[in-house]
Amino acid sequence: MNDKDFDMRAAMAAARGGREGAWALVRGFAAYWGEPLGPQDGFTGAELDAAEQRLGLRLPMALREAYRLFGRRADLTSCQDVLLTPDELYLLDGALVYRAENQGCAHWGVLLDDLAQEDPPTVGRPDLADKSQERWEPWEERFSTAAAVMAMSEKLLEDGELTDFLECEAELPDSFTELPALGRHCRWYEGPDVLVVAVEDAWIAARARTPEALDALYGAVPGDWLNG
Repeated sequence: MNDKDFDMRAAMAAARGGREGAWALVRGFAAYWGEPLGPQDGFTGAELDAAEQRLGLRLPMALREAYRLFGRRADLTSCQDVLLTPDELYLLDGALVYRAENQGCAHWGVLLDDLAQEDPPTVGRPDLADKSQERWEPWEERFSTAAAVMAMSEKLLEDGELTDFLECEAELPDSFTELPALGRHCRWYEGPDVLVVAVEDAWIAARARTPEALDALYGAVPGDWLNG
């Protein structure tokens, strides 16, 4: 992909419209900020069929599409939290669980009552000391949105020389442009060769295309960066 072929703003806006836009965003994002997706990056239909047989249910179309498109790409699925493999999917209190927080502090899933929808809403559930207080709560309105946000945020949290993390409120200079809203509690910004996500005004993660661009970010946003 030529660097000029990917319009981050337009792709994020289109992703808000449904599955096709979300998968186009993942493809463009992966190629522009990392490596293009390839046939080997997804699980096979047979692997997903086996998961359905084991669980005794049909997986939503959007979930199958995401797993087949990039389910094996750890840089897009499991740098921080973890996308479960098809043979790890399980049921918990009326929901199909597909993703887990890296220390088991939370899980994400799709309610069984919503599995018949092609692109169902997702739910989240914290791991509490008092299990009687745990509840599935609404997360994203579409699975495809949750999957696209996962791919982008996990790539920004990848351990590498072009990524970094800072615990702070998002106070970015005017050289950064806020992108279309995508994802619960997420605000996305684009700067010169840098992409930043701010989550709940508690922390930000960044990915640069060059070491020079990351150094410029450090100068523009001073703080106790994890790697800088």
